[in-house]
Amino acid sequence: MGKTVAEKILAAHLVEGELKKGEEIALRIDQTLTQDATGTMAYLEFEAIGIPRVKTELSVSYVDHNLVQSDFKNADDHVFLQGVARKFGLHFSPPGNGICHQVHLERFGVPGKTLLGSDSHTPTGGGLGMLAMGAGGLDVAMAMAGKPFYLVMPEIYGIKLTGKLRPWVAARDVLLEVLRQLTVKGGVGYIMEYFGPGVAELSLTDRATITNFGAELGATTSVFPSDENTRIYMAAQGREEQWQELVADADAVYDKVLEIDMSTLEPMIACPSSPDNVVKVSEVAGKPVAQVLVGSCTNSSLRDLTAVAKIMEGREVAREVSFEVNPGSRQALENLTAEGNVLPLLQAGARIHQSGCLGCIGMGQAPPTGMISLRTFSRNFPGRSGNQGDKVYLCSPEVAAASAIKGVITDPRELGEYPDFTLPEKYLPGDERIEPPLPEGTEVEIIRGPNIAPFPEFSPMPETWEGKVMLKLADNITTDHIMPAGAKILPLRSNIPAISEYVFSQVSECFACDMKEAMSAGHFGAVIGGDNYGQGSSREHAALAPRYLGVQVKLVKSFARIHKANLINFGILPLTFAEPADYDKVEQGADMVISGIRNALAEGATTIDVLVNGKKLQAVIDLSKRHREILIAGGLLNWAKGE
Repeated sequence: MGKTVAEKILAAHLVEGELKKGEEIALRIDQTLTQDATGTMAYLEFEAIGIPRVKTELSVSYVDHNLVQSDFKNADDHVFLQGVARKFGLHFSPPGNGICHQVHLERFGVPGKTLLGSDSHTPTGGGLGMLAMGAGGLDVAMAMAGKPFYLVMPEIYGIKLTGKLRPWVAARDVLLEVLRQLTVKGGVGYIMEYFGPGVAELSLTDRATITNFGAELGATTSVFPSDENTRIYMAAQGREEQWQELVADADAVYDKVLEIDMSTLEPMIACPSSPDNVVKVSEVAGKPVAQVLVGSCTNSSLRDLTAVAKIMEGREVAREVSFEVNPGSRQALENLTAEGNVLPLLQAGARIHQSGCLGCIGMGQAPPTGMISLRTFSRNFPGRSGNQGDKVYLCSPEVAAASAIKGVITDPRELGEYPDFTLPEKYLPGDERIEPPLPEGTEVEIIRGPNIAPFPEFSPMPETWEGKVMLKLADNITTDHIMPAGAKILPLRSNIPAISEYVFSQVSECFACDMKEAMSAGHFGAVIGGDNYGQGSSREHAALAPRYLGVQVKLVKSFARIHKANLINFGILPLTFAEPADYDKVEQGADMVISGIRNALAEGATTIDVLVNGKKLQAVIDLSKRHREILIAGGLLNWAKGE
């Protein structure tokens, strides 16, 4: 039986286990990336491991999230990250150089390689034919130390593309249609692999948009083949010698298949407040908009910015609209300028910002109260924009531009003929500010600002756990609910005691103080949740900060992949209800006792009894042998040091 693209890369990097669906495997990681919001903690963890230099083929530290330097915190982190890169042998991409996924695609991605990143949108690299996966910072730190990355062997979900996108219909609309059909839970446990005749109709950056946005399916990653379009892109980047063809075998078999005829698609939009709340743009057209943002790692490539600039030629943004453009990289901005496409944006009334994440992570660009914001971003979770009760819609650059011009949500086909444009055969590289690794043995001082706190230590798992249910939550709780982002909280990522004050602050203003009160009375904390608990960002702080406060158990209907891995890494026991109906029997404030935990983990038990106010219910332990050992030790660092 032939192999899919994903199976070929998995087989070439397998170091432990067998490629059997549902079994734990370990992969050799070729490349890693971090961004500053997760990177500072990842490098503190790397230092704790005690390895003198990274052991990967290539590792890059990017600064793209915490760009607003309103006080010393972000600036101090940037200096720390530069020092770490110089000391431990990483490339360093400084503030303003671009979003990690866009820059990595341009300058470092290689077909057939594995990439592990401390950001959930790392699958962007799948557009280039990489197996690129998001993970918590500690997993990335272990990969930099030469350790394999462990995961449960996913099934392969084939997305067969046929037809060709019509004018004004964009690559984003492909994934919006997939989200409409499969929802934010539809990719859990799968690698999404794109195949079929329609693949050849998509440019490399079209593919990267799809694999990036595919993170919202909850998938392990998404991947395209590496073909002639891949070669053309890498040649334009001056890296053609790194290209290799990588396609699925003709007789490859997928575990599931969804077929999308791209010629039937029309402009789509995700309504508030979930990426899968998708409708046709025509169904919501006419709603007034106050803000339109083009950018983020999903849609900020040279192709996207050029399309918007050409649409804006000879037109003006509606006076009621703040139209803002965030280039994805210095390269994209340099080439946009060289091709003469910045002036049309400025003349139309656009505000052009530095290359970076900015409003996508809540670092500025918050919308007006109660007014609609259209964004070419990846997420519209409640409050992620920086305002509670926000009305954020997700759309393509074409829909964004048309709506900015008209002042209302607009089907871009109303603008008439789609503008004709071509991209350069050779790009200006735009990598002048990226620092390559220094020679091994170079003396480097790492400067640590006062906001950089030591990594906390955690005790091993007890045999009997006693505590209280501190919070009960519904389905699809995101890591933004657990550990919010934004300009106020993000700068605290390197200070766990400080950032822990904001755990669950979006859903319970007093959670941190309630935990402190409970701990002072000798009670640890448990959190109850519904389906798809922990979806969204890879931020490990959503596990680390609750653990610091004393949360040691999470009992839910189901977990998102990365968050579950992060819980294990920091010694939080992830349990699921054996009977989903038992969720209704557990109330916030209830006393909880779980006996025989260490023994159950060591003996490989698949269930364990949980006493809630003295009444017994059963929970499922769905963990590998290695995960069980990590939990017994109290977390991954404890386990690694004990090897």
